[in-house]
Amino acid sequence: MTPLVFLHGLGGGHHAWEEQVPYFGKLGYPSHAWDQPGYGHSQSVEPYDLEHITAALARLLQGLSNEPVVLVGHSMGGLIAQETYVRHPQLVKAMALCFTSPAFAGGSSDFTRQFIAARVAPLDQGKTMAQIAAQLIPTMGSNSKLAEQIMANVAPETYRKAVHLLTTFDRRKELANIKVPTLLIAGAEDKTAPPSVMEKMASRIPGAEYVLLQGCGHLGPMDQPAAFNDALLFFLKNHGL
Repeated sequence: MTPLVFLHGLGGGHHAWEEQVPYFGKLGYPSHAWDQPGYGHSQSVEPYDLEHITAALARLLQGLSNEPVVLVGHSMGGLIAQETYVRHPQLVKAMALCFTSPAFAGGSSDFTRQFIAARVAPLDQGKTMAQIAAQLIPTMGSNSKLAEQIMANVAPETYRKAVHLLTTFDRRKELANIKVPTLLIAGAEDKTAPPSVMEKMASRIPGAEYVLLQGCGHLGPMDQPAAFNDALLFFLKNHGL
């Protein structure tokens, strides 16, 4: 069976995949959830840019497996999955892009500045990551205490760097060049990565499959693990992965 590597979101970490790694592991899939550089016990990289983040992931993939893997990316992890495929296509056999987008939402520098300010302002005001998590997670359509706990443990400096990282991502032009099986999973109630964005994204990837989870916000892997796992497993089996 093809190895699965799970990539977390901005406020995440490897614990965000606690409902996936054991589940797919028991089914026989070698499964690993990474901590992006600066998260958990993972050493950070400098500069904290897409080139160095994906290089770190490439090293991990090469160390984990002698064969290409399935990248399963949530939110920011979906961006990293796409970027890794563009830069290191030989390492990727398939992708599941979940609650994510093909580019940073803002096209203007003003939007980018406002986004960064809104995300990091609470830190500048002296709020802790735990306080930020308690305010932010409910706005994503989730009441997951696990999600709050995971985000509370993200290092503030890493969070700042990752926010900036997001604003540099744009792989819309590469969607048509994706040659591996690709699954997109969206949440009907997701305001961060709206279904309309993900459906359009799916239409631009040759042969992509699109699944919409009803009543689901942005944190589908934690909030609707059974439905999420079913969708991913169907995709894997359908492609003999």
